[in-house]
Amino acid sequence: MRAYECETGRMSTSETDTTGTEAAAPEATDENTNRRQPFPRGFLDTISEGWADRAEVAVSPRAQAPYAAKRRDRLSAAFPGRRLVIPAGSPKQRSNDTDYPFRAHSAFAHLTGWGSDAVPGSVLVFDPTPAGHDVTLYVRDRADRTTPEFYADASIGEFWIGPRPALAAVAADLGITTAHLDEVELRADDLVLEDDADLTRAVSELRLTKDAYEVEQMRAAVAATGRGFDDIVADLPRIIATPRGERAVEGLFHLRARTDGNGEGYDTIAASGPHACYLHWTRNDGPVVPGDLILIDAGVEVDSLYTADITRTLPVSGRFTDIQRRVYETVREAADVAFAAARPGVTFRSIHEAAMGVIAQRVAEWGLLPVSADEALEADRGGQHRRYMVHGTSHHLGIDVHDCAQARREMYYDGILEPGMVFTIEPGLYFQIDDLTVPEEYRGIGVRIEDDILMTETGPVNLSADIPRTADEVEAWIARLAS
Repeated sequence: MRAYECETGRMSTSETDTTGTEAAAPEATDENTNRRQPFPRGFLDTISEGWADRAEVAVSPRAQAPYAAKRRDRLSAAFPGRRLVIPAGSPKQRSNDTDYPFRAHSAFAHLTGWGSDAVPGSVLVFDPTPAGHDVTLYVRDRADRTTPEFYADASIGEFWIGPRPALAAVAADLGITTAHLDEVELRADDLVLEDDADLTRAVSELRLTKDAYEVEQMRAAVAATGRGFDDIVADLPRIIATPRGERAVEGLFHLRARTDGNGEGYDTIAASGPHACYLHWTRNDGPVVPGDLILIDAGVEVDSLYTADITRTLPVSGRFTDIQRRVYETVREAADVAFAAARPGVTFRSIHEAAMGVIAQRVAEWGLLPVSADEALEADRGGQHRRYMVHGTSHHLGIDVHDCAQARREMYYDGILEPGMVFTIEPGLYFQIDDLTVPEEYRGIGVRIEDDILMTETGPVNLSADIPRTADEVEAWIARLAS
C-alpha cells in the first residue's frame, strides 16, 4: 500500500528499464536526477546471477516478545470490534536525497518489541474477531535477486541498504503473524494511529507503567549514560583546549551512545557558562572555560529504543566557587526533597510542588524576590520564583524521553504515582547573563540536576544515583578522572 511505503527522491524500480540493450536514464523531473546512471545490457544480464544461497538461520523469540504480546492484549481489550492500524513510519528527509536515521514510531516499537532493527514502512494491524483481535505485522519481504528492486531501488533495495529479514524470521523473532506489506489494506472505518485521538491516547497511557523488561532496559540506558558522563569528565582537559568545547562534549557522548546503544535519545545539551541558562541549548558551539559551569543533559537510547535522561552540572576548573556551590546545593536540596515526596499513592504533581517549595524559599532568602516565599507559592497570584526555574520538575520516561505525552491530564500530571512508573526529577536554577533582577555574581550561572527514578511498591529508587550528585562528589569525580 503506497501510503506506508518509504518515500524518498531516489531511484525507484519503475525508473529502471530492463528490456533494452541499455537502460535509459529517467526523464528529468523536478527532482535532481544527475546522480542516476543507466544500467548497460551486460549489467542487467548478469546482476541476478552468481549469488550464494541465503542461509536461513533458526530464530528464537527475543526477550521482549512475551511482554509486547501482553501489551497488544491490553490494547485489544480497550477497542473491542475496532480495526486498529499502527504504522512504523517511514524515513524522514533531511535534505535533498538524504534521510535522517530511521526510528520506528514509539507505539509501534512498544507493541511489536522491534527496536533499532525495525524495517521502515511496516504496519501492525489488529483485525477484530469475536474473541478480540487477530494481529498481523505487515513487512516488506526480501526481494528476489532477479527483481529490479534488489539492485535499482536505493531506498529499499538490499544491494544498497543491506539484507532485510525474511517474513518467517520476523514472525519467529517477535512472536507475531507476518504478511507481505503489499497485502495490507486500509479501510474507511479503521482507527489509525496519529489520525485517531482515542487510539493515540490509549497507546500513550499504555506506557505509564513499565513491565520488568522495560525496567531492565531503563537500567541499561542509565548505565550507558553514566559511562558517557565519565568519558566527558575524563577528557575535560582536551575539551577546554578545543575552541568549540561544547561540540567536543557532544561528540564524546555521541561516541558512547553509538558504541553502547542505538544513539542519543534526544539532542545532547552541552551548555557551558551563560549557555547553561538556556533550557534547550543544543547549538553546542561555545567554548568550555575554566571558572564556568557546564550543564550536560544527555541520555543514551539503547537498541530497544528505551532512553535515559540525565543532567549533571560540572565546575569546569574542577571546583565550585562559593556562589556556584550555593546555587548547586540548593538545586540538589530541591531534588532530594522532591525524591522524598515521591511515594505510591501521591499525585505526580506533588513532586513538582515539593521542589518548588525549596526553590522559592532559597531565592527569597537571597533577596531575589519582591514577595515572600509563601506569597510566591500562592497558586493564583504567586509564581515570582518561576522566573529562575520556568520548567517542570518531572516527566515520564521510557521509550520516549518525554514518554506518555498524549496521556490525559488526569492520568499524568494529576495522576497517582504507581509502582512501575519511571520518571525524572530535575529541578534547576538559571540566572541569565542579562537578568538585572539578580546580583551580578549570580548572572550566567545555570544549574540542573536530573535523575531517573523508578517507583516501586516500597518507594522511589534513583536509577542514576551512582553518577555523582553532591558538590563534593562532583569535585572528587573530576579530580579522579580528569587529572
